[in-house]
Amino acid sequence: MEAILLGIYSFFVWLIFIKLKWLPWNTKTQVTVAIIPIVGLTVLILLLNIYAPSSADVRVFKYTVPIVSQVRGRVIEVPVEEGNRLVKKGEVLFKIDPEPYQLAVNQLQAQLATAIASQKELEESLKGARGAVDQSTARMREIGARLELARTRVTQNRELVATGAGSKFDLEQAETNLKELQGQFDAARATQVQAQASERQVQQKLGAKVNGEFAQVAQIRAQLENARWDLEQTVTLSPCDCYVVNLQLRAGGFVAGIPFNAVMTLVEAEGQVVALFNQNELHQVAPGNEAEFTLYTYPGRIIKGTVDSVIWAQGQGQLPPSGTLPMIGVLTQPPGRFAVKFDIADRDKELFMAAGAAGGAAIYTEHFAAIHILRKVILRVSAYINYLILKLH
Repeated sequence: MEAILLGIYSFFVWLIFIKLKWLPWNTKTQVTVAIIPIVGLTVLILLLNIYAPSSADVRVFKYTVPIVSQVRGRVIEVPVEEGNRLVKKGEVLFKIDPEPYQLAVNQLQAQLATAIASQKELEESLKGARGAVDQSTARMREIGARLELARTRVTQNRELVATGAGSKFDLEQAETNLKELQGQFDAARATQVQAQASERQVQQKLGAKVNGEFAQVAQIRAQLENARWDLEQTVTLSPCDCYVVNLQLRAGGFVAGIPFNAVMTLVEAEGQVVALFNQNELHQVAPGNEAEFTLYTYPGRIIKGTVDSVIWAQGQGQLPPSGTLPMIGVLTQPPGRFAVKFDIADRDKELFMAAGAAGGAAIYTEHFAAIHILRKVILRVSAYINYLILKLH
C-alpha cells in the first residue's frame, strides 16, 4: 500500500514539476518533495497502528473432548471413522459387549420381584397378627365376664354354706369352674401377648422405609437403576458435533472404565479465533469493533468478524502460590502480548477452520475511519500473498 501511495505521489510530482512546470524544480522544492512522503507515511503508519491495529499472529483454537468409557468391557463395534468426517451429537462412538450388564439387570429384577413378594407377605402377616390380637382380646373379654360371674357364684355359695342353707358340693363345683375359667383367661392373655409381639416384629420390619417404600425393596430398586445405567453406558454417544482424531480403538479391544484412560479424542467442530497484539495496540479497541482476518489455509480470502473481548490476562501476570519469593531474572522477559477473541460473521460461520490454523488480522476502531481503507488494502494484499509458496522443491 505504501508503494502505491508513493507511486501516486511521484506521478503528481512529475506532473507538477517536470511536465507542466507549475513550480520550479530546485534544491528547496526537491528537499520538500522528499520530506513530505517520509513524514506523511510515518504519520499514516503510526495512526494506522493506533486506530486500525494489525496482528501477524492469528490462531484458531478448538477444545478437545477426551472420551472415557464409564464401564469396562470388550469393544464389539466402532462405527465412527477418523479424519475430516463430522460426527453429530448423539451418534454412536463405540459399543461394549452388554451381556454381563444385562445379566446383572436380570438378576436384580428377580431380586426385586422377590423383595416385593416378601413385602406383601409381611403385610399379610401383619394383618394376621392384628387379627390374632383382636381375637385374643375378644376371647379375654368373654372369659373375663364369665370369670366375674364365677367369682360371684363362689362368694354366694360360701355364704350359703356358712349359714347352712347351701350345699358344699355346689361350692366345690363353683370353685372348680372359677379355676378353670382363670386358666382359660391366662391362656388367652398369653396368646394376646404372643400375637402383640408378633405384630410388633412385623411392624419393625415394615417400618424400615425410604421415601415411603420398604427399605429392602428401595435398596434393590436403586441397585437395579444403577445396573440399568451401566447397561446404557455400554453404548457411548458423541457429546458434541466433533471430529475424531487419532482413532486407535478397534473392535475386540478392551476398555477399563478408568477416568484418566481416554480411548479417543474428539475435536469440536466450532472453534474460536484469537489474535495476539502488543500491549500498547489495544487502548482504543473495544468489544463490537469491526475485525477482519486471514488464514493461510484460505489464501486470498478475507473473513469478517467483530471483537468479542480482549483477554486482559496472560502468564507473565500470574504469581503461582509457593513458599518462595518471585524471582526477578537477570534478563527480563519482554512484555507479553494480549489476546483478542473474535466473533465470526454469519456469512463465514459455515467456513471450516482447522484447529491450529494461523494467519493475520486487523481491527477497525471507531476513530479515524477514513484511514481504515488503507489497512483493509494492506490486509487484502497480504491475503493474496499467501498464494505464494516460497520453496524450491
